[in-house]
Amino acid sequence: MSTRTGRPPKISRPEIVAAALRVIEEDGTGALTMRRLAREVGSTAMALYHHVRDKEELLLLLLDDYAAGIPHPALPDEPRERMVAAAMAMHDAVSGCPWAVDILKADDLMSVGALWYPEQIVDAAVRAGLTIEEAVDAYRIIWRYTAGEIGGRAAARRRREEGGPTYRERVFAELDAKEFPRLSTVARRWEDLTARDTYAKGVRALVNGLLP
Repeated sequence: MSTRTGRPPKISRPEIVAAALRVIEEDGTGALTMRRLAREVGSTAMALYHHVRDKEELLLLLLDDYAAGIPHPALPDEPRERMVAAAMAMHDAVSGCPWAVDILKADDLMSVGALWYPEQIVDAAVRAGLTIEEAVDAYRIIWRYTAGEIGGRAAARRRREEGGPTYRERVFAELDAKEFPRLSTVARRWEDLTARDTYAKGVRALVNGLLP
């Protein structure tokens, strides 16, 4: 592919977005630079600016492209259950795209295609009796819990894939039963117990605590 300057006729925005996704999936969002992306598509960084304004716009395109491919589930009418179901749908959507958590944590980058989730959660919260300001607070609390849960599980999975005992496993193997009587009874099962998926239980507890 040609590397001359100017507008390269063989490079399209979809190709650039696809190359950016490959970089992120292989090395994370921090590795995505316009220079790296130019190498991936066989062009120059200057040529890329004919298609995308900057890295921020590129990340938004990635988010929009991902969000457009996710079907929205039918939600129950009852506000409390609607909030839980919308949060579960948001969790499932982002879990399939761990790199999105790193982008969305910044809050400055928000995909319009992903706004369906906060819209449903805020609307359900208002129907349940919260003011619009309180409903936004409720969504933010749920989102932070969701992002933290996904990020934590992803990090734990990477540690397990690396093999060998983790620092936590070594600590629990040596617990003093007199100092930690409760924890010592489950020390050998701690890894299995904490690996269980408790998101649904946690988000329901949050919703019950946030609503009147």
